[in-house]
Amino acid sequence: MTRRIPEGTLIIVADGGSARVFTNVGSEHQLTLKQEGELRLQDISEQGVSGQGPAGAVPKDMSISQLNEATFAKQVAEQLNDDALNNRYAHLVLVADPTTLGRIRPLLHKEVQSRLLGDIAKDLTNAPLADIQKALAA
Repeated sequence: MTRRIPEGTLIIVADGGSARVFTNVGSEHQLTLKQEGELRLQDISEQGVSGQGPAGAVPKDMSISQLNEATFAKQVAEQLNDDALNNRYAHLVLVADPTTLGRIRPLLHKEVQSRLLGDIAKDLTNAPLADIQKALAA
């Protein structure tokens, strides 16, 4: 990414099953990430909550892991939508493997899209903090 990332920017680093949540606590000239938490797939089978799977009908050839990944992408998008609509962040950067990023993007509310500074299609979920900061600064 060549854009500057202002202080306070929310940075989500996700794959198909988990996401690390960071905030830039540095300036837009000196990126410094602080991990705020982690998101994991909410187990919907035990809750019996309808509407929590991926949108639409599930293809017959979709595996359980693919279903879980699609569901997790939907949950991440819903959380980002809710947080944007409640003004919990001003700027956002998404970092995710291409498949997950492709599942999240179309589910983002226009309010999230207006706050999105950019995205990186790369799986850095298990990468060290220094590697994530390097990818964001590139």
